Amino acid sequence: MDWSDAILLVAVAVILFLYIRLMLKNKRLRQMADEANRLRLEATEAERRNRQLKQEMTSNIAHELKTPVASIRGYLEILLGDKPVDDERRRHYIERSYSQTLRLSDLIQDVSLINKLEESADLFPRAAVDVRQVAQEAADELADKATAAGMSIENNLPSMPMQGNGELLYGIFRNLMENSVDYAGEGAKVVVETYKEHPDHYYIHYYDTGRGVPDEYLLRLFDRFVRIGEGRSRSDGGTGLGLSIVKHAVLFHGGEIYAKNRPEGGLEFFFSLKKQ
Repeated sequence: MDWSDAILLVAVAVILFLYIRLMLKNKRLRQMADEANRLRLEATEAERRNRQLKQEMTSNIAHELKTPVASIRGYLEILLGDKPVDDERRRHYIERSYSQTLRLSDLIQDVSLINKLEESADLFPRAAVDVRQVAQEAADELADKATAAGMSIENNLPSMPMQGNGELLYGIFRNLMENSVDYAGEGAKVVVETYKEHPDHYYIHYYDTGRGVPDEYLLRLFDRFVRIGEGRSRSDGGTGLGLSIVKHAVLFHGGEIYAKNRPEGGLEFFFSLKKQ
């Protein structure tokens, strides 16, 4: 092999090397372009879902506002009308109007809380709090209402110190317990207990011994404005946002939650809370 052949071989090798390098670079560029396109599509889809959720939320809020606003308007029109209203009926209409204003206030407060959890969760402060104590506060607050329904609330949680937001933790137990008291049925029992040990999370089991819910609704329990079955309507006074608040509060504390019907009867929730 003379020098000219060696130079030719070297040139061919260099060309092959550069070609392979270019192909690899083009492949990486294509992969980067595909990844950028995938992220763009995901961002577009996320924006679309977010826009759809906001539209649904706005529509649901408007729908929920109609009943109390129409009721208040109707009562006031009667009171301001030309026909005389006796004192007993006048008091009745005023009391009903007041009751509807409380519903409006609760609805606005719950919607505001969910929006704040979704968009500005970092605004909620954290401090040392004992989960058992918070659960007991909720149980004590609902004790009279539970007794009137022939129900009992058992808080079997041990001391569970953690860094969390006391208001949101209280909302978890208050909404779960109030849901049971309102819908589980007379004579049902509510129990709160732990079910697993873990160094980083608390695992809590909440259940009532009531009538449970139809299985097809289990996956929708935490959706906004979901009311299940006969008797669970606006007339009950709830906003339909309680369990949605529960889910958002659990997520805020680094946990997860799901619900199922108990074989023995009743509804149960399993959820976790991160200790730090």
